[in-house]
Amino acid sequence: MPSYDIFSQFYDAIMGDRAASTERLRHFIRSVHPHAKTVLELGCGTGSVLKNLAADYLVWGVDQSRNMLALARKKVPQAALFRQDMAKFRIGRKFDVICCVYDSINHLLSFSAWKKLFANVSRHLETGGVFIFDINTQRKLDRHIAEPPWVHRFGGNFLIMTITRFGRKASNWNIKVFEHATGNRYLLHEENIREASFPERDIVTALRRHFRHIEIIDTDRRRPSSKSERLYFICKT
Repeated sequence: MPSYDIFSQFYDAIMGDRAASTERLRHFIRSVHPHAKTVLELGCGTGSVLKNLAADYLVWGVDQSRNMLALARKKVPQAALFRQDMAKFRIGRKFDVICCVYDSINHLLSFSAWKKLFANVSRHLETGGVFIFDINTQRKLDRHIAEPPWVHRFGGNFLIMTITRFGRKASNWNIKVFEHATGNRYLLHEENIREASFPERDIVTALRRHFRHIEIIDTDRRRPSSKSERLYFICKT
């Protein structure tokens, strides 16, 4: 698992408040579980999703980065937050909804870890509960690997992200942030974050051991296909 402890201080400035994307998640929740009251987010990061959901739900969060959680505690103080591995988390209660969005699950580099997460989520869901997560597909990771580095300016700072292959199937996201100090001087902050993806059919087979209904959505296309780059999985117990 990546720590995000270096990237955390720049994360919100680069990624934004996630309000529009959280509205999509809220729509999914209302569609499949209109009476939900409690939501747990795995890989909650700086808490942007939880902040946007907190007006409608009681919210909890799990993340492995100490620095990301420190930011989340300031952003959404009403949330109960836990520093744990999302594949092995243990919280002494169950939830109506558990979500894991913005390709957080892709940071688990082995499929055995994905299967552990699925089993663990099912143990933490109330009867009739819902698990919602999204993934970067292998097609998307391969496209990023083939592309030149991504350069982004924010404020007086620069981000350079270079994505390369890591091992047989995973990708390594090398993140360099050049933080403006003074004049022509910049401070370099660097971190490597890794992602892996797995075939849709294998994911569905693993999910069926724990969930009675599984819906797969490609929000960019009418239906999922070999060209899909991000897929949402909506799973009901």
